[in-house]
Amino acid sequence: MSEYLILGTIIVAALWYFNRDRIKNKFYPNQPKNLTIDQKFNSEKRDREKEIDKLLGKMGKNGINDLSAKDRKRLNELSKK
Repeated sequence: MSEYLILGTIIVAALWYFNRDRIKNKFYPNQPKNLTIDQKFNSEKRDREKEIDKLLGKMGKNGINDLSAKDRKRLNELSKK
């Protein structure tokens, strides 16, 4: 009898472990954050900087020639902000 109890406990723990994200999202859904103006500005700035870094990393050793026309246009738009 105790073997079944141990086996059942292990199965329940394994099921919980593999479904923990789904369980968490069901009981604690992500709430939209109420950001202040400064927090929103800083968040947008970080996103722009990440995109610029990605585009600059894409340039690599060959310079601007590695970027497509679309990427060059986006880099110009981001650099003006």
